[in-house]
Amino acid sequence: MSTAASLLAGGIAAGLVAGTATCTATQGGLLMGLAGRPHGRDPALVGWFLAGRLASYTLAGALLGLLGSAISPPPAARAALLVAAGVTVIVFAVRVMRRGHCAAPRDGQVSRYKAPLLGAATILVPCGVTLSMEMIAVSSGSPLAGAAAMAGFVAGTAPAFALLGYVLRRVSRTRLARLTGLVAIAAGLWTVGAGLNLGGWLPAAPPPAAARPVSTTVTVWATRDGYRPAMVPAPAGVPVEIVFKQADRGCTGTVVIGGRDMALPATVRLPPQPPGTLRYVCGMGMYAGFINFS
Repeated sequence: MSTAASLLAGGIAAGLVAGTATCTATQGGLLMGLAGRPHGRDPALVGWFLAGRLASYTLAGALLGLLGSAISPPPAARAALLVAAGVTVIVFAVRVMRRGHCAAPRDGQVSRYKAPLLGAATILVPCGVTLSMEMIAVSSGSPLAGAAAMAGFVAGTAPAFALLGYVLRRVSRTRLARLTGLVAIAAGLWTVGAGLNLGGWLPAAPPPAAARPVSTTVTVWATRDGYRPAMVPAPAGVPVEIVFKQADRGCTGTVVIGGRDMALPATVRLPPQPPGTLRYVCGMGMYAGFINFS
């Protein structure tokens, strides 16, 4: 129960901090399609939309937690999914801006049965933060903990979706489509960049010069803003121990190093390394750090 409560709180924090902009930009099109119909101005429909979203995410979290690490995709696969998701979002945004509105059901009536179905369908349009939460649900190895993580994430993003539903009832669909399209393009580019970073497919900038290493044990703190220090020195040619400690909850709580996922806190023992730089990233590809061997 304590693990589930912790993941619930972490999911809420991730939804409020990281998921608000990206998820409303990538998944808001379904809500726009709902509220853009003549009968879609009912405020209760937004509530039904959010209820469907909560149900689908909670069920998905329980299933992912049940299946556990058996289906956990490797970092390279997650990176490819992020790139594909980002490209899909950009294509969707361009289409929305060209049409001046979002797709909606063709019939004039939007029932309270269709609203939760549209909300549930948002799980099929994952943003980068959603993929990270799904990975956390898988790594939990528990249906209850996985469901708690995903439900908390939906709860954290609910205020942004509710606000979007309020704005949709008062703003021109054409103007809103243009604004949403621009935000979605930015979110798509961000998601593509995160995928490229996670996969190590971006050219790495040379790290800043470091002081001469004096210890075979280095400590790195994971904060909500990245890893501190972002670059640490270590001696080459001897085994090195990297101690990852967690200062804040967030995507930096999972680190990808050497092609493997590590849940923090963790200690990574490396065999002797040649002179050079070892790069690691968070589980979402947002933040990177470097170990400079010399």
